[in-house]
Amino acid sequence: MEDKSSIVKKPRFMKHYALEIYTVVAMLFITMVAMFMDHLTVIQQFAVWISFLCILHEWEEGRYPGGFLDLISGKLLQMDIERETLLGSRLITSVFIFTITLVPFFFGDVYPIFAIAMASFCIFEGIIHIAGIKLLKLDKPYSPGMVTAEVELVSGIGLITYIVVNHLGSWYDYTFGPFVFIACFALMQRGLMAMIGLHYKDMFAIMKRRLSECLNA
Repeated sequence: MEDKSSIVKKPRFMKHYALEIYTVVAMLFITMVAMFMDHLTVIQQFAVWISFLCILHEWEEGRYPGGFLDLISGKLLQMDIERETLLGSRLITSVFIFTITLVPFFFGDVYPIFAIAMASFCIFEGIIHIAGIKLLKLDKPYSPGMVTAEVELVSGIGLITYIVVNHLGSWYDYTFGPFVFIACFALMQRGLMAMIGLHYKDMFAIMKRRLSECLNA
């Protein structure tokens, strides 16, 4: 019979070391590609590069210097969220990142809409970290994760430019690609909000209030 204490410890381990687990799995993917796959397409190279950037971004945002989740919970949501919950939220984020990068790696050349979704994610990251400085009323012109987020933004613009210049996408790829990203992001956010007991209407109300405060500041 399985020890009940082990059942309790497993999810706690996953929550406490979600970032480390994501890093190991992502690096294994990158290593396997480097060792066993030759002649990557440009879109595949972008997917691998962005996967690596996401690892750096997660560490800059969460650990060194870290604190972006603390800013969100304290300054935006104005809630006292348990540390274990904040750490565990990286599990849901990791699933989202794997989806948004692995799908374009395998299918981005055939279906550019997925590559554009990945690029949209990168551009969003760069914009939201800059906007966060104003939205969260930070004293310094930096939000944890901003440096790597801006590299992601440049990479996303570069990927879209490559697709446009080489006529790899159709109008519907450029139109609906960002919506694919938004749909995946919304699912991730729904999972994150469920962890802390919020609903979308609560988040919209909070964002509306914070935007109003920033505009009136």
